[in-house]
Amino acid sequence: MYEKNMRMVLLYDFYQVLLTEKQQSMMDLYYQQDFSLAEIAQALSISRQAVYDHLKRTESTLEKYETKMKLLEKHTQQQQLIETMEERMADFRKKHLIKMKNEETTNSFDEIYQLLKRLERDEYSIKG
Repeated sequence: MYEKNMRMVLLYDFYQVLLTEKQQSMMDLYYQQDFSLAEIAQALSISRQAVYDHLKRTESTLEKYETKMKLLEKHTQQQQLIETMEERMADFRKKHLIKMKNEETTNSFDEIYQLLKRLERDEYSIKG
């Protein structure tokens, strides 16, 4: 259940601009503000079943967007690549730092590592 909810939150983050205001409102209340179906129904003056049906249709819409655009899949692959690069850089630094007596080389290595960390934080942009 947690994984499904996390996936929906991520899909919502990527594709929310493609949803209607009503879809965005319900997704926000349910997944980000942790409202129950009953609380959303009361707030919007609709039935609990209507909220459930609307959320299910919106989830299906988000999955269709992901099937076509694959933004979450690409994001996940990028994060895995970044983690692998960080691990390899850390291993390299441990093994070769003593040999890296040139301060310029060490500084360049550290700069590359910091850019990698920034890429991880900023997702797809590197700001110089």
